[in-house]
Amino acid sequence: MFQAPRGTADHLPEEQKYWRYIESKAMDVAARFGFGRIDTPAFEDSNLFIRSVGEGTDIVEKEMYTFDDRGGDSVTLRPEGTAPVCRAYLEHGMHNLPQPVRMYYFCPVFRYERPQAGRFRQHHQFGVEVLGDADPSVDAEVIEVAWDLMTSLGLNEINLLINSVGDPQCRPAYVAKLKEYYSRHQAVLCDDCKSRLDRNPLRLLDCKVEACHALGNDAPQSAENLCEDCSEHWAKLISYLDKMQLPYQIDHRLVRGLDYYTRTVFEVQPVEGGGQSTICGGGRYDGLITELGGRETPGIGFATGLERLTLNLKRSEVSVPDEPSPKFLVANVGDDARIAALDLSVRLRRAGVGTILSSGTRGLRGQMRQANALNIPFTLILGDDEIEKGEVVVRNMESSEQESKSLEDFIAEASKSYGNGS
Repeated sequence: MFQAPRGTADHLPEEQKYWRYIESKAMDVAARFGFGRIDTPAFEDSNLFIRSVGEGTDIVEKEMYTFDDRGGDSVTLRPEGTAPVCRAYLEHGMHNLPQPVRMYYFCPVFRYERPQAGRFRQHHQFGVEVLGDADPSVDAEVIEVAWDLMTSLGLNEINLLINSVGDPQCRPAYVAKLKEYYSRHQAVLCDDCKSRLDRNPLRLLDCKVEACHALGNDAPQSAENLCEDCSEHWAKLISYLDKMQLPYQIDHRLVRGLDYYTRTVFEVQPVEGGGQSTICGGGRYDGLITELGGRETPGIGFATGLERLTLNLKRSEVSVPDEPSPKFLVANVGDDARIAALDLSVRLRRAGVGTILSSGTRGLRGQMRQANALNIPFTLILGDDEIEKGEVVVRNMESSEQESKSLEDFIAEASKSYGNGS
């Protein structure tokens, strides 16, 4: 018997209310901040991610779904959302638009990871990107977008963590200090960190293995090793966040997992769970467009996973509205009534009224049970007598009260109360 591939999940109808809730809140926040939607392909030229994400990252080395297509080109299923948006920015000449360009997206993301709670090999993201403005006020605004989204969803037991990882001017000296520090403790490093020591020393700070994590307490801090320009950017960002009264915490371990980040990085984490269950993360990537062949263009953004958000909404017992459901089930008895019931169902649905046509193979009692099983509040009953009189019986399934109404009057009333005329 076939099953969903390991690390993927079917999102069943009863789960969809969480997704629609998240999507509606995300689109509301994006609209308030002036973002426009962009959708990019599910796969791209593999080199796009190798050049942007970085050859020494876990994503490129271990997690990408890469294959040759029938034309012999190497393509990769999207492992993250930022690089494709930057590619689209370049390809479509968006540098000619008023800057900065603000875009948001919903997309599936594919990474070959070890599946665990809230982590899948295919998951879905909401993300925002702002391209064309290097001012730290833009950083503060993007962080505000992330925080507003989390709080508008009803997630309150969360922490906002920020850090600066410098830029190509000051980072090499900092990385050298970091490498020198960890080299003195190489004997206690895990195998992954021993490899990272040469390839990607910043990632040493992010290791969750207990011995490596403990070493991070006394490791050199990036925010204390910034050049003059990065220090000024960092100081202004802090002042803006203070003015906005956003409840940030500075976390010197925070580096994020992608090579393209510069200066500001940030995450939103649940109070209970920490970095292993990060809800949202992002940062500035001022060199990414240049790396992809464009002129120098600053950028900043973040992404959050819909599956991870759903998990946290459930854990926090956030009340999420149910999906709209049909108001009426049309029950019928007899062949003539079946035709009349079909006609009534069509007329109601075309007026925008949610309606289900009951199975005519069931008796009336069975059709009532169907309405109760589907939590439909009203059953409309049609039989020979109702057809002859041009009426319909409207039964309230909660109170069991029912009354006969003129068919035309009922359609007009239902259309006004529940349909397009409401």
